[in-house]
Amino acid sequence: MSVMPAKILLCTSLALLAFAGNSILCRLALGNGVIDAGSFTAIRLLSGIIVLAVMLTLTKNKGQSASKGSWGASLMLFLYAVTFSFAYISLETGVGALVLFGSVQITMILASLISGNRLLYSEWIGVALAFSGFVYLIIPGLSTPSLMGFILMTVAGIAWGIYTLIGRGSKSPLSDTAYNFLRTLPFVAVLIAIFFQDSKLSQEGILLAVLSGGIASGIGYTIWYIALGGLSATQAAVVQLLVPVIAAIGGVIFANEMISLRLVLSSMMILGGILTVALGRSHFNKLTPRRA
Repeated sequence: MSVMPAKILLCTSLALLAFAGNSILCRLALGNGVIDAGSFTAIRLLSGIIVLAVMLTLTKNKGQSASKGSWGASLMLFLYAVTFSFAYISLETGVGALVLFGSVQITMILASLISGNRLLYSEWIGVALAFSGFVYLIIPGLSTPSLMGFILMTVAGIAWGIYTLIGRGSKSPLSDTAYNFLRTLPFVAVLIAIFFQDSKLSQEGILLAVLSGGIASGIGYTIWYIALGGLSATQAAVVQLLVPVIAAIGGVIFANEMISLRLVLSSMMILGGILTVALGRSHFNKLTPRRA
């Protein structure tokens, strides 16, 4: 019984690192204008399909039936990817992060409440503390967002929240993720047809899109589906607020940025909120007698 929590913790940590890496890759590609949003999204998804197909082929066990994702999850995956890319054209990093992860958290918590899962007082406190720390971290970079960018990033957050909720029931994370990516092919074909004439490609942009799709998205989302098997919807929503913190720390390590008091305090608030949510639910489950 002690192995699973460690596995979930490891997979959650790796997935969040992948999400932060993905955010940085998208920012480098789209923020610097080395590739257009449509081409970036198409190459990102196609790269994910190729990498996941190879992984699925190499790890396939004979005689074992694996689930094959769903069209609903694939639609949410594509919707998230395309709106995320186009939103980054007009939104600053801080604003985009706030809208995206705020939408993800609200979507997943509302879905949990609608399904009949009431949040404990400790979970409400943890959610509020973590989100406050998140806002405190990015508030210096906030400015009035463009309406279209705001709408696109809100849609991206809702789509990712739904995709995450669907993944909580996955029994074969690699297979589900691979087929979810594969089913985006028709959507990718339409995207290419629409934006082909306005495409802007460069070696740097293509490389960033491939790394984003094959590594940070394909492998990262598979690991995330594994982690979701041990997380409640509320926990899954709150832990994703760590992504901007990880990205900021990455800036300190790889871009020689300074460690600020704001980063330290916001990290403590977010980690404290996550810990409150996780331990609160765990303690409640221990105190609640199981019904036969």
